[in-house]
Amino acid sequence: MAAAKIKKGDRVVVLSGKDKGRTGEVTKALPKDGKVIVSGINVATRHRKPSQENPQGGLERREAPMHVSKVAIATADGKPTRVRFETQDGKKVRVAVKTGEKIDG
Repeated sequence: MAAAKIKKGDRVVVLSGKDKGRTGEVTKALPKDGKVIVSGINVATRHRKPSQENPQGGLERREAPMHVSKVAIATADGKPTRVRFETQDGKKVRVAVKTGEKIDG
């Protein structure tokens, strides 16, 4: 299993799909499934019947997981970049390929 290049709290750009070009923050990473949940992106609507805990029922909107290959880390100017691992001062750190800047995570 390779190390996760995208983690919770990262700012990402969506590369494909209905939300292409939009940016958001990763709220949850699912490394075993190779998916991430991004705030405000890939919002799915479920029609819920009234129930004991939700007597009103109605529409439930929530972010659905999306494949990690559909997102890329956003640089300071908001453009997507790939991530590389480098060893700095004996520690393994994530580095943006385009700019070479260290990604704090």
